[in-house]
Amino acid sequence: MPNFAGTWKMKSSENFDELLKVLGVNAMLRKVAVAAASKPHVEIRQDGDRFYIKTSTTVRTTEISFKVGEGFDEETVDGRKCKSLATWENENKLYCKQTLLDGQGPKTYWTRELVGDELILVRGFELLRRAEQFLPPSPREELLSIFWVASAVGSDLFHDWFGDS
Repeated sequence: MPNFAGTWKMKSSENFDELLKVLGVNAMLRKVAVAAASKPHVEIRQDGDRFYIKTSTTVRTTEISFKVGEGFDEETVDGRKCKSLATWENENKLYCKQTLLDGQGPKTYWTRELVGDELILVRGFELLRRAEQFLPPSPREELLSIFWVASAVGSDLFHDWFGDS
């Protein structure tokens, strides 16, 4: 079993502002959040499948305790209350699905993975796919379908779904 225990310092961060933007956080709050999250202090204690994670920034401190495979309460990165479930994705990687208590917005998740002596934290949201169909104003016009696909910044989702055609 991997050992996530320890005090972790951030080495780098990518696309946090973009994630907050997709989640609907306004520009001013995003600036504050990005600045505050630039140097978090993360403490992890682990006893087998039981975890305690404390993340401290200049703006706020969050603490979660959970056992892998059992639901627990926490807040998403943008502060919404959710029910979470952490599972082992592989021998070195935890995957945690977050389901909002009020049901509004995308389902978010985080993963924590040990790679060598580094801890990789990824926050994201599940794929959204919305199809809208519009009826033409006259029978001679074709049915118009618009597909909107959203994913984490940087993903070539269209290519993944539809290939080169």
